[in-house]
Amino acid sequence: MTDLLFTKRYQTPERTAAAVRHYRWIGQHVKPLRQPVLISTGSDSLTFERVEGRPVRPEDLPRMAELLGHAHGAAWSSDLQTASLNTPHCFQDGTAFDDYLGPREAALRQRHAQGYLPDKVSLYAMLGLLEETAQGPSAFYKDSNPRNFIITGAADIVTVDTDDLSLAPMGYDLAKLITALHLTYGPLTDQAINAALFAYNAAARCYGARLGATDRERLDDFLALHAVLTAPYVGRNGYHYSRPMRPRTRGTS
Repeated sequence: MTDLLFTKRYQTPERTAAAVRHYRWIGQHVKPLRQPVLISTGSDSLTFERVEGRPVRPEDLPRMAELLGHAHGAAWSSDLQTASLNTPHCFQDGTAFDDYLGPREAALRQRHAQGYLPDKVSLYAMLGLLEETAQGPSAFYKDSNPRNFIITGAADIVTVDTDDLSLAPMGYDLAKLITALHLTYGPLTDQAINAALFAYNAAARCYGARLGATDRERLDDFLALHAVLTAPYVGRNGYHYSRPMRPRTRGTS
């Protein structure tokens, strides 16, 4: 029986409770995402059904982009229409998951302190880019890296590791998936990225005309942010390839 279960442990009861809230929020408001069944909860652990399969690969990107488009559109339609990207989003019990701007501003400043942004000019350029992208309908961010989705033997896609959620603009989590695929498997072609963006927008548009408006320029802005934010993980956690692109500001090459 234990072979059919997976137990994940947390450092504090508060982290465990937050993971449960996020899991249940996804289940209620993001119907397109399938999650493992939550079997039981403890003060510092959650036990799920074990899902066998493989992580996402580059050839799965079009299908994954479509799934994320449906997921973000469904979340907006169900719960995020009135959400603001610079304000934490509240659950019914009064708790909240993070806003878009605050945590990423702190992370960019940390990357500067760590040396991944070489000077204050680079830091301020990235902070300006972050501020510029904080517009449009609210989606959510769940860290879409290839290991956080399982492709089963029946070709179903199961979403795992929804412990940490935050608000994000439409397209931001797709950019994280593209970044993570690059870091894991090597560079993706422009054709593959454009096809993924088309699939994402087409799916999101099913939930509202303004949801399918992420263009390639905006996606590149998100990719530039992720290049800096993921920099400390290059060479670790399955990220074998170099950073996907140099940080840039709009109007520069």
